[in-house]
Amino acid sequence: MIPQRVSLITLGAHELPKLRSFYQKLGWEETDISSDNYAVFKTAGVMLTLFPFEELEKDAGVKLRHSTSEYYPVTLAINVNSKQEVDEVIEQVRGLGAEILREPSDAFWGGRTSYFADPENNLWEVAWNPDSTFDERGTMLNF
Repeated sequence: MIPQRVSLITLGAHELPKLRSFYQKLGWEETDISSDNYAVFKTAGVMLTLFPFEELEKDAGVKLRHSTSEYYPVTLAINVNSKQEVDEVIEQVRGLGAEILREPSDAFWGGRTSYFADPENNLWEVAWNPDSTFDERGTMLNF
């Protein structure tokens, strides 16, 4: 059986220093295994890594799309503890220059949601689900 878990998410970076700076400004903790060529951030349950596009292509043995004018067809989510926290997080990322794609609003599924793009157009959802619970580390236990 293949373990049912996601341990690491890697985002290809066009400009690693700029993208790294954005995540640092979010207040996210970078690990000591980061280097000048690779950034690793701790999150609740998954490591988020930033890796130069060219290096990611070599590592995976594939050719990637290199457009910074389009959004990537994957969404990452930051689930928060309250409805109000969605709005607060979006105001914080707005202040850091992130592009807000969907203003905070009530969702059809009963929660609250909003979307932003980081400096390289990676999509992030900030969401509150009234049925979600988290452990002491912030890992989501149910959805």
